[in-house]
Amino acid sequence: MATLVSVNVGMPRDVGWHGKTVHTGIYKSPVDGPVMARRLNLDGDGQGDLGGHGGEQRAVLAYQLESIEYWRRELGRDDIGHGHFGENFTVSGLPDDEVCIGDRYRIGEAEFEVTQPRVTCYRVGMRLGVPSMPSLLVAHHRPGFYLRVIAEGMVRAGDSIERTRRGPHALSVAETDALLYLPDRSFPRLRDAIDIPALSPGWQQSFRELLDGGGAPAVGVEPGWAGFRPLRVVALTPESSAILSVRLESADGSRLPVPRPGQYVTVRVDGAVRSYSLSSGADDGTYRISVKRDGKVSTYLHTSLQVGAVIEAAAPRGEFVLIEGSSPVLLISAGVGVTPVLAMLHQLAASGSSREVWWLQTAHDAATQAFADEARQLLRALPHGREHVFFGRAQTVAGIGALGLPVSADAYICGPQGFMDDMRAALTGAGLDPGRLHTELFGARSAINPGLTAPAAVVAPHQPVGAAGTGPRVTFARSGLTVPSGDGSLLELAEACDVPTRWSCRTGVCHTCVTPVLSGDVSYEPEPLERPAAGEALLCCARPVDDLVLDI
Repeated sequence: MATLVSVNVGMPRDVGWHGKTVHTGIYKSPVDGPVMARRLNLDGDGQGDLGGHGGEQRAVLAYQLESIEYWRRELGRDDIGHGHFGENFTVSGLPDDEVCIGDRYRIGEAEFEVTQPRVTCYRVGMRLGVPSMPSLLVAHHRPGFYLRVIAEGMVRAGDSIERTRRGPHALSVAETDALLYLPDRSFPRLRDAIDIPALSPGWQQSFRELLDGGGAPAVGVEPGWAGFRPLRVVALTPESSAILSVRLESADGSRLPVPRPGQYVTVRVDGAVRSYSLSSGADDGTYRISVKRDGKVSTYLHTSLQVGAVIEAAAPRGEFVLIEGSSPVLLISAGVGVTPVLAMLHQLAASGSSREVWWLQTAHDAATQAFADEARQLLRALPHGREHVFFGRAQTVAGIGALGLPVSADAYICGPQGFMDDMRAALTGAGLDPGRLHTELFGARSAINPGLTAPAAVVAPHQPVGAAGTGPRVTFARSGLTVPSGDGSLLELAEACDVPTRWSCRTGVCHTCVTPVLSGDVSYEPEPLERPAAGEALLCCARPVDDLVLDI
C-alpha cells in the first residue's frame, strides 16, 4: 500500500548564492497534523519562481522515501530528510518507473493527478549542496513528479494513497523525463505523450518541438558554412543620412548560400565582431547588409571601407524569419530595424505573393527614412500591398489603432526595444493574437536567470574583474566583448563579464543555455546528458578548445 510519509511546506525566502540573491521556495519542513490541499498549493506553502514552479499544473511536488534513501547511500549522506528535495509530499510505494502521467490518486480527502516530472532546476542542487544534482536526478531516473489537485481536501502524514485512474498510454514519469532530457528518444512515445491530456502544456510544447525538429540551428535555406569565410565588398550605397548598404560576394566568386528572409550575418572587422541583418533579396548569390553609423565598427564601415576590400562573415542565421502561409503580413519597423523586414518584402514581391502586405515604417524624418523608393517599388509588385510611413514613435502609436489592421495577420516588428514594446501593446489592443507577433532585437538577448532577484542597476558587459585568464579568447558577439578565458565554464565567464545569460539547471540537462557557436570548438566538463546540435554549445558545462565566437 502506497503511503503519504510526510507533508512538507515552506514559504519563499531570499538565500545568498555565489554573490547573488535567490528567491526560492525550495526549503520545505514537515508539518504535524492535517493540511488543506488547494488548487494552487498546500496551505502554508509557496513558490519563489512561478515561471518554473507552482500553478495549477504543478501545485504539489511528490518525491519518494525510497529515492531519498537511495541518495543517502549514493552521496554518503545521513543528513538528507523529508522535504530536502523541495517536495511537498514524501511518499512511499510510488516509484517513478511505475507512476504514469495522467494517473489519479486519492490521498486523505483530496484527489490528485500526475502532470509531469520534476523541473530540472539548479535550486535542488543549491539546497543539498550538490550542484550536479539536477543532472543526477535525470541520469539515475529518479526525478519525482508534480500533481494537480483535482478535488481539494485535507491531507496528513500517514494517509494511504489509492490510485483511482490509470493514465492513457502507460507513460511512466521516468520515461517521460527521459524523452525530454536524454538521447535516443522514441518518436512513437513522443506522439503518445502529446496525446495525454493531463501532461502539462509546457511539456506538451517541448515534445511537439522535438517531433517537429525543433531545437535545430536556425540556418538559411541552403546549408551555410562553419566559422568565418572571406567576403568581398562589391558595392557601397548610402541609403539615408545614417545608413550605408554594403554588398558582399564570395571571395572565390562562387554563389553564396540562400538565406531565409529576416536572417542576419555576423562580420569580423579588424578583430571586432558585429551582427547585421541582410536587407535584400536572395536570388543573385550575393548578400547586402545595411549599417547604421553608431559605433566603432560601423564608423569604420561608413568612413574607411572600400570596394574590393575583404571582410570575414559567418553564415546567415536567426529565427526572425518570414513564415510561409496565406495570412496577412504586417512588416513594422523603426530606424535601421527596417533591414530584416525589407528582406521579407523582397521575398514576398519576388514570389508574386497574393497575401495582404502592410508596410508600416517609422523614421525620425524624411532625411533618415531609408529605402523609401525601394520599398515603394516592391509594394507595387504586390496586388494587396499597402504603405504607411510615420515620422516619430508617438505618431506611430497613435496611428496604428486607426488603420483597421487585419486581426488574423502575422506581424514582424524590428526596432528599438521601447518601440517594439509599444507596437506589441498597440497591436494586441487592436485585436491581434500575441502569439503571431514576431520581434527582432539586436544586441544582447534578454536574460533567463530563474529565481535571481533583480540587480539594483543594469551593468554593461565588461572585462572580468581580477587577473586576466590565460586560455583561448572568447568573443561574445552580441555584447561586443572579447576576453581571455579562465578555468571555469563559458557560463561562468559570461557571468563574470555581466553578459546577459540564459540558464536553469546549470548542469547540462535542460538546454536553456544553448548558444550558437559562430567559430571555434568547445569541450565539456561535465559531459552533458545530451549534446546540442552541431554549431551550438551548452554554456553551463562547455569550455573553449580554441578561440571562440559566441552569438550572445
